[in-house]
Amino acid sequence: MHINTDPILITGVGRRIGLYMAQEFLARGLAVIGTFRTERASLDDLRKAGATLIQCDFASDAALQQLTTQVARDHQRLRAIIHNASEWLADSGELPAPVVMQTMMQVHVSAPYQINLALAALLQASRARHADIIHISDYVGSRGSKKHIAYAASKAAQDNLSLSFAASLAPKVKVNSIAPSLVMFNDDDDESYRVRARAKSLMAREAGLAEFMRTVDYLLESEYVTGRILALDGGRHLRTHGS
Repeated sequence: MHINTDPILITGVGRRIGLYMAQEFLARGLAVIGTFRTERASLDDLRKAGATLIQCDFASDAALQQLTTQVARDHQRLRAIIHNASEWLADSGELPAPVVMQTMMQVHVSAPYQINLALAALLQASRARHADIIHISDYVGSRGSKKHIAYAASKAAQDNLSLSFAASLAPKVKVNSIAPSLVMFNDDDDESYRVRARAKSLMAREAGLAEFMRTVDYLLESEYVTGRILALDGGRHLRTHGS
């Protein structure tokens, strides 16, 4: 990857994929701006490694405004924005349906929409040959979900953001989505669930964080790919529909 001093903004760096991406970029000597909602011990390690961290609750438009104002004030350029922050609410009745849908659309659609608009000029000013926006989507965005209807709908809308922003920000800024199915398990997932989940794809295993990072690197290094929803599903679509 071409190294330059323009920072990469990653949302949701406190755990799992967001934390891993931040650690990887920092290890390469790249500047990282990370957002988080809840303070965690993992964030101390990122700070020690040189990351600039900003607390932001994406459910609040006021907090989003404060975030983009601070980034634009403190930085003249961005190499990339990676929208990783996510919320996962089921349509189970535990929360009122309007709250579930509003939260899903706010976190996965309204927040990246506002951030992209507010910080587009910093991407256009990047000293690299091109800048990037990557939305971390989900396999269910194109398939739907029986138990997470609002979540799946919001991820489909997020994918559509990639199409619109790709058209509006080209040619300097490339905009794409990564739509994974199974990247990694949670620590409390039992073995029977893991067996069932792995069996859903042709590759019969989780992608893993290193594979996910290779997909991110592919998009960042490409000088031509834009407006695409890049599946990272191990051939799951063929396992589901194949004969």
